[in-house]
Amino acid sequence: MTATFVVVPQWQGSPNSRAMRLADGAAAIRADLPSTATREVSVPLESGDAQGTGIARFSSLQLIRERLREALDDIADTPIVIGGDCGVSSAAVMHAVEKRGDLALIWFDAHPDLNSPENSPSGAFGGMVLRALVDDGVVPSGRVLLAGARSWDPGEDEFAAAAGIRAFTIDELADAAALVEAVSATGAEAVYLHIDLDVLDPGEIAGLLDPEPFGLAASNLVGIIRTLRERFVLAGATIAAYAPASHAETVDDSPTILRLIGALAT
Repeated sequence: MTATFVVVPQWQGSPNSRAMRLADGAAAIRADLPSTATREVSVPLESGDAQGTGIARFSSLQLIRERLREALDDIADTPIVIGGDCGVSSAAVMHAVEKRGDLALIWFDAHPDLNSPENSPSGAFGGMVLRALVDDGVVPSGRVLLAGARSWDPGEDEFAAAAGIRAFTIDELADAAALVEAVSATGAEAVYLHIDLDVLDPGEIAGLLDPEPFGLAASNLVGIIRTLRERFVLAGATIAAYAPASHAETVDDSPTILRLIGALAT
């Protein structure tokens, strides 16, 4: 498999007051990527406004989504999108579905991202992106698998249950076989992998805006990715939510992130 990396230093989808660190995180990851296989999507400096949608900074998010779609349309091989916040997966998953309609979406994230504009505590799109993909019919809920979510906002668990979205706990991810079996049961031949780095245990990676304890070990996640790729076509992937506070953190975290990228791209 050949891959093209698309770096999207989007911060407007995050509710965190330190959200602009996400742009620094995307730049730090880009520095370790092969320049000939990497593209970057320009992100506006301004935050943008909601435009009556109930989604904070919507105007900037919409512009970035259009730019990302244009970049993805020019890529012939497998795209690996580097965020930025989790909202970058909106355009990326839509693009993958258009190319391969039979895919299953595996959402590795400490947070389910299943809020809506009506019930979101923050109005931040990063916490709504998976819900939007389901509500808009981009991916059927029966082909969505949550992996590692352990911090749920009110109403997210009820929506997941009602929609038939299966959630795997950290303990259930100790062996990739159950996840592989669940993907097989959907009938999908390809997978899109969204990886918010906060699915990892905070002891594994320092540069997180919203760390949650008791997450996955990096070696476990690498093993899961490799097992999934042995069984299914990789339609695309996202690595999101890297937000280092210092250069020292990027130095410490780089080996872990590169292991994940290696599992996705080689």
